[in-house]
Amino acid sequence: MSFHAHRFAAVSLLALACAGATQAQTRDTDVDQVVVTAARTILPASALPLTVDVVDNQALTQQVTVSGSIVDAVSTLSPSFSPTRQKLSGAGETLRGRSPLYAINGIPQSTPIRDGSRDGYTIDPFFIDRVELIYGSNALQGIGATGGVVNQVTVGPPKADGVSGKVLVQSTLAHKLGDAVGGKVAGLVGWRGGAFDATAGVAYDARGAFYDANGRRIGMDNTQGDIQDSKTLSIFGRFGWQIAPNTRLDVVANRFELKGDGDYVTVTGAAAARTDGNRATRLPTTAYRGVQPGTPAAGRVETVSASLTDSDLAGGNLIAQLFFNRSRDTFGGDVNATFQDVGIAPVGTLFDQSSNRSRKLGARVSYERAVPGIEGLTATAGLDALTDRTEQVLTATGRAWVPPTKFQSAAPFVQGNYALFDGKLRLAGGVRFENVQLKVDDFQTLAFYGSRKVGGGDPDFKATLLNGGVVFEPAPGLRVYGSYAEGYTVPDVGRILRAINEPGKDVDTYLAVEPIVSNNRELGAEYKRGPIDASVAYFWSSSKLGQLLVKNAGNVFDVQRQPIAIEGLEVNVRARTPVPGLDVSAGYARLRGKTDTNKDGKVDTALDGANISPDRLNLAADYQAGKWALRLQAQSYLSRDMQRALVKDDFEGYTVVDAFVRYELPVGALSLGVQNLFDKPFLTYYSDTTLPAKDKIYAGRGRTATLGWETRF
Repeated sequence: MSFHAHRFAAVSLLALACAGATQAQTRDTDVDQVVVTAARTILPASALPLTVDVVDNQALTQQVTVSGSIVDAVSTLSPSFSPTRQKLSGAGETLRGRSPLYAINGIPQSTPIRDGSRDGYTIDPFFIDRVELIYGSNALQGIGATGGVVNQVTVGPPKADGVSGKVLVQSTLAHKLGDAVGGKVAGLVGWRGGAFDATAGVAYDARGAFYDANGRRIGMDNTQGDIQDSKTLSIFGRFGWQIAPNTRLDVVANRFELKGDGDYVTVTGAAAARTDGNRATRLPTTAYRGVQPGTPAAGRVETVSASLTDSDLAGGNLIAQLFFNRSRDTFGGDVNATFQDVGIAPVGTLFDQSSNRSRKLGARVSYERAVPGIEGLTATAGLDALTDRTEQVLTATGRAWVPPTKFQSAAPFVQGNYALFDGKLRLAGGVRFENVQLKVDDFQTLAFYGSRKVGGGDPDFKATLLNGGVVFEPAPGLRVYGSYAEGYTVPDVGRILRAINEPGKDVDTYLAVEPIVSNNRELGAEYKRGPIDASVAYFWSSSKLGQLLVKNAGNVFDVQRQPIAIEGLEVNVRARTPVPGLDVSAGYARLRGKTDTNKDGKVDTALDGANISPDRLNLAADYQAGKWALRLQAQSYLSRDMQRALVKDDFEGYTVVDAFVRYELPVGALSLGVQNLFDKPFLTYYSDTTLPAKDKIYAGRGRTATLGWETRF
């Protein structure tokens, strides 16, 4: 399956891996021959039996101009990706009904043992060259990629000696010119001299308040965090050394910080005099100027990696990478029922807020070469190692909500690809050996959960995970494939541990911290001849001990471990029309998921909006002529009856249309992106389907225009 936006290259992969430093570029050539840096193979995409979409720089620039973020860009282009919340938190945003893993050059940005759901905002899009989107889970993707992977590949080194770079200036306008105005400035400079090169850049983005199609200010998510009324500073650096013709060393560093300004307070139905936020009348939450209590929500991420590549080491290709990642996610505070403790303050008066703090240190190495003596067989061997230490603290009172939790993993793997009959038939398969240990010291839960004393422990999990697939090309331009993969991740351990409400528990014997192993199967076909590029894929996946998000009495999501089964159909078509420069495309996705809520062994309760995306139809037209480039796109999210779901909150569905135009000037280019062109009022999918008893519901953004100028030198 592949969705094709303008220059939205469709390729297929069996194995995801750490990003190599080699910067293969996506060009208007035969996309089947593209080698994706997120894969531990130098084989062409046509040799592998799963699906990845590559959003090249031109398509990415278009979508980011319209929406402002990579998360929104990916969600817009991929029908199997749920509509975004248009907030800082990505909780409930899924790919094929499961959580995707966000990565930068293959370095995981997620913190699965206490998922803060901020991993979509860890680098400014200005420093991203392209995005590699891998569908479906696979063991070679490592931890946390049960739905797939969104791998953000940063800008490459300068191609020629001398100085080069780019500059961007943007302004965003909405219904009201006052507090809705936002602005962005960014610059990147690169230098290359012989065997050495260096690239450095800074991006600053100030966002104003968001308004819906009715001209009402959209309510702030003061707790989980919001991207409106915020400022972002992102610093990027890349330094390279071409040690030999086939050997290169790259060091990449990134620091990203987003801070909420805290200028607005959310209004819900509790403020009866304002009559704002009423689910019965579908009146969305709004916000008014005021001072947020505590520290406004914020996020900070720092990443450093060093990659060594050698494309001719003993006749094979070596990729080795070391990385360090540190993040701190601050959530807004309130007088939440979960935070109350009569030992500190009377019930209903205790204010607190939390902060997730995580550090990762990891290494990845892979070596690939043709197997001597067996024509057509290519083999890859590698090892992944990761140490992750995460905790969640309540900053106002100094309490531990999630105790410091250490996760250690070592996973060797082997992969093979065997070409038969001149490559018309390929057999691919491999095995990964996961060795995981979790270490938690003794801790005590909050008073809300009964102040339970929980014994620490260091449980370890081991698993042998298989994958295999077949690719067959019966005719030129026609490719069919099938695959099976066992995906692996751990649940949100932090949510599970902090919610223990029974006495006498210890980490070593508590079942709920066991890993999630999902079986994924897929059948697909692609046709690429002449003006037509079409694909279809059917997939189904299941996990005996899945992860389901369910709201508790304190209005906070807890994890429940229940079996989950998901199936889906994806159909995509792109065609060149007789009109020179005009392409049209369409994409459709249908997803269904069920879980077992009463432990009777039957998965018969439908997944709700917090756990699966709606069916969707995408339509788009692209036109290029001379100095002009234009795109018109529509996303229609289809209504869904949720009466058989755990949360019985029906989704009404909505359709939004976006537009983009770019004109080349003698110096640089002007661009205009318009989100929600026809100013369609709607409630966001997550807000519309997860809180039927709450008046805190958010509208989607109304018509929003972003005008920009960019030049390269």
